[in-house]
Amino acid sequence: MMGNALLAFGIVLTTASQLRLPAVPLGVGEVCLVLWLAHASLRLVISGRIYNASAVLRMGAFWACLTLALSVGTCVALLSQELDPDTMLHDAFAYLLVAAISFLVAATIQADGPLRQTEWLLIAFWNAALLLQIAMGWGVISLPSVDPWYWDRFRGWAENPNQVALNCAVFTPLSLRLALLSKGFGRIAGLFSFLLTFIVGRMTKSDTFLIAMVAVLALFLVLRLRTWLTSPEHRFGLRFAMAAFIIIAAVPLTLSLTPYAVATADDVESLAINLTKDHGGDATKRTASLRLQLWTDALYRGLESGSLGLGPGPHLEKPFVTNRQALPKPFEAHSTLLDIFTQGGLLAVIAVCGLLAGTFVLVLRAGFDALAALIAALSIFSISHFILRQPIVWFALALCLILGSAPVPSPHARTGR
Repeated sequence: MMGNALLAFGIVLTTASQLRLPAVPLGVGEVCLVLWLAHASLRLVISGRIYNASAVLRMGAFWACLTLALSVGTCVALLSQELDPDTMLHDAFAYLLVAAISFLVAATIQADGPLRQTEWLLIAFWNAALLLQIAMGWGVISLPSVDPWYWDRFRGWAENPNQVALNCAVFTPLSLRLALLSKGFGRIAGLFSFLLTFIVGRMTKSDTFLIAMVAVLALFLVLRLRTWLTSPEHRFGLRFAMAAFIIIAAVPLTLSLTPYAVATADDVESLAINLTKDHGGDATKRTASLRLQLWTDALYRGLESGSLGLGPGPHLEKPFVTNRQALPKPFEAHSTLLDIFTQGGLLAVIAVCGLLAGTFVLVLRAGFDALAALIAALSIFSISHFILRQPIVWFALALCLILGSAPVPSPHARTGR
């Protein structure tokens, strides 16, 4: 249990950049993860047993492809004299850390009790951290080195509100999954975590989080209807009847509401705009313009390398915005597919898309609706954020691969998919 707690605690605190000591590159979260890696590696060597061989093979295939793509890209950068050693080493060490985490989670944590225990520890530490951050945000407690607000966007202990939004996008479906699998107090705790995480995600004012949650909840509802209709446990029960009624009533209800929807289209559009950052004002427009500029530059940069990439690290020039001198150089595209395209070329893009698509198919085929929604949330975030360096992303992917690759889920797991 101590090892699982160390892993969960480290993952939760990896984004707590404001809690780091000045001039110290590593925080408490990174130190905990390194200690867990040492503990898990020792266990693996002593026991000599790999618990989830299929998940390890799938993860290994991905990292092998990505390593090859990044190596080729590094050679291209050396030949063209465009290599930046500092940023390359930063990304290389980050990839090494998350690769080790994903491998050892898949290899050393059993798919039944220990994995569920780790999930609950992760949720417990996450909710405790959120409550402390909210207390700081409202001035109940304070730390001199921590500013929980980025203008009017909540960021807690992180440097960037989008880091908190990404964590919320992962923990929201993960909390929903645990609520579905539990009864009594466990279900209450899962639902509390779901609501608290969703509220904090909205406090970050991340447009991507809003889009992801709308898509995730819609996908989850569709998958639940499918489960109620096809699962033997629900056959001819109340849930089966409810799902059948919703499906049967969907077409006439849609036809009857179409005139109303057309008449209120402007109101719906206004509501959607009001939910976005700055209510669709100048901030939203500037963000969209900057993203488009960065994505265009990243696409050209990747094509200039012959679709082979330029190795780990950012490869773009600073965008032409206010306070341009304060931005780091080189710059990132802030899109997983485009950033990985500039780093590892087309092979790296295929590897990332293959991992996400393959994992989604696995959990969908196994009937884990909340995990399918989780992969959908990661896919949406990958469009406008670079997510491959975040340990929480790799824990989520390893979790999905372990459960999706399990040959025969337990009856208890099947009832909560």
